[in-house]
Amino acid sequence: MITNKQKELARWAMEYALKNGCQSVRLSLYNNSSASFEIRDMKIDSLQQSTENGLSIQLFVDGRFGSISTNRLDKKELERFIENGIESTRYLAEDKARTLPDADLYYKGGGADLQLYDNRFGSIQPDDKVALAMKVCDEITGKDRRIVSSGSSYSDGDSFSYRLASNGFEGESSNSYFSLAGTASIKGEGDARPSSYWYEASLFYDELKKDGIGQKALERSLSKLGQKKTDSAKMSMVVDFMNSTRLLSPVIGAINGSAIQQKNSFLINKKGEKVFGDKMTVVDEPHLIRSSGARYFDSEGIATRKINVFDAGVLNTYYIDTYYANKLETPQTISSPSILTVPPGAKDLNGLVASVDKGILVTGFNGGNCNPTTGDFSYGIEGFLIENGKTTQPINEMNITGNMISLWNNLIETGNDARLTSNWRIPSLLFDNVDFSGM
Repeated sequence: MITNKQKELARWAMEYALKNGCQSVRLSLYNNSSASFEIRDMKIDSLQQSTENGLSIQLFVDGRFGSISTNRLDKKELERFIENGIESTRYLAEDKARTLPDADLYYKGGGADLQLYDNRFGSIQPDDKVALAMKVCDEITGKDRRIVSSGSSYSDGDSFSYRLASNGFEGESSNSYFSLAGTASIKGEGDARPSSYWYEASLFYDELKKDGIGQKALERSLSKLGQKKTDSAKMSMVVDFMNSTRLLSPVIGAINGSAIQQKNSFLINKKGEKVFGDKMTVVDEPHLIRSSGARYFDSEGIATRKINVFDAGVLNTYYIDTYYANKLETPQTISSPSILTVPPGAKDLNGLVASVDKGILVTGFNGGNCNPTTGDFSYGIEGFLIENGKTTQPINEMNITGNMISLWNNLIETGNDARLTSNWRIPSLLFDNVDFSGM
């Protein structure tokens, strides 16, 4: 955690920078730790443990901007470090777009505890962590004669930060996380080695699901046996909740301030317009208690709030930080999403599949890309053929192609199965008229 003594040091460092040539300063004091254990075929394959603490200072000097960081937090050393940083910044090119935000936009405090930190974090023993990972691996190992390899991992971490800005911001945050994962690889036909995974995650150790992870990974691997291509066609597509974020990611990237300013976005000048279909609603909900991604302020200290990013297809906002707001000469919003949610529909994944006469259930993406300027995309996919509301033939080595605007205009139903442990709570999705390329 960040101690009062460390906070005093941070405030001193800010004042020292201001007295030695900075017109403005932003500072972050951080303290992080993490651990991970990887198991391969019931043997420990690797382990990592790290701790990090340091001070990052952003210097605004005579219209120029520099960023420096150090983990040496002795006052005497910091004096020289800050002086050198200021002097070096003076050699940089002038950039008047680099400023602190309007102080009126800062988070002023007073919000309820978001409950993002598990106080048990430091008391969980390494042997217990290894035992959990071993248990996941044991759920796979020896359970089927076709298994080639089994693996699992446990990881956790915590982080604390204390942020200051010379025009009036002060904020503190802390969080923890825990995760377990399992992977299974099996012998298929010929040289084929189908593999898959499953994972669970939580901010709190006691709430982390610890059973059935390896079993689920093995089931997903076995379901891939006999994968092959199917005929090219324009069909319905169901994307499961493990992979739906892959299709939303280019959309969110296209409303980022840097993409807008660099004219590298297919959603330039679309704010206030209906760009997608009625089913496309995405809400940024930053203040959800005990939820990964929750926060009261962004990386600049700007107060977060609930935002309807897309409302029945209408684009309502861009994510624009101070720098790009100055570049674009437009009001800033916040720098990035907090927790993205999609209003749930009436069906889970199985229900969406049952509503499709002919289509493909996508359970994985294998490479591909989206052109950020045009929105044109091509992705390799794997999954299952859907016939008469049921999954039949496992498929792979197929592609989907199209344009993001057309794709999201063809979103016809959203599921009710979003992972509530994720920052992006995107459920399974059903699209119509998707181009699949196969045989």
